[in-house]
Amino acid sequence: MIKTVSLCVFALFSLALAAFNKSAENSRANKSFYDFTANSIDGKKIDFKNYKGKKVLVVNVASKCGYTSQYKDLEKLHKEFGDKVIVLGFPANNFGRQEPGTNQEIKTFCTSNYGVSFQMFEKVSVTGNDQHELFKWLSTKELNGKIDKSPSWNFCKYLIDENGQVVAFFPSSTKPLSDDIVSLLK
Repeated sequence: MIKTVSLCVFALFSLALAAFNKSAENSRANKSFYDFTANSIDGKKIDFKNYKGKKVLVVNVASKCGYTSQYKDLEKLHKEFGDKVIVLGFPANNFGRQEPGTNQEIKTFCTSNYGVSFQMFEKVSVTGNDQHELFKWLSTKELNGKIDKSPSWNFCKYLIDENGQVVAFFPSSTKPLSDDIVSLLK
């Protein structure tokens, strides 16, 4: 009798735990871009709710990469299409150690070499065990509902729609002013 009761209690506990885990999983999958925050390159916390109703292009950037010249086109995209899309740059040192500088060094490099005026953030990790929560969400279909691509190199791009949902991933080789990106801004 005690054995039967124990098995029933265990079975009920297992069902409850499974339901809880499924609920937690659905909760993570229902997150949007607006549920995240990050520190600006100057260390100020930025709530992504500030970007509600706007398209956002999230880019992992690096100062010593073959694609670093894309800063120029990202700035041009920011200037020419700023009413249609917000550009957010996230320095990362994950690929070839091509972003070794401090936040201040990165900021100085970007402004003095490319006139960057779009929002830059503190250096983060975009892959691996210490991956920033935003990039975990951006690159995991179970969390974002659509995209299952992690950055494979510097200057990968994610487009977020006006509802805070990720809608497209572009590899490093896709230029910021390419038709692939610009056509989605119209």
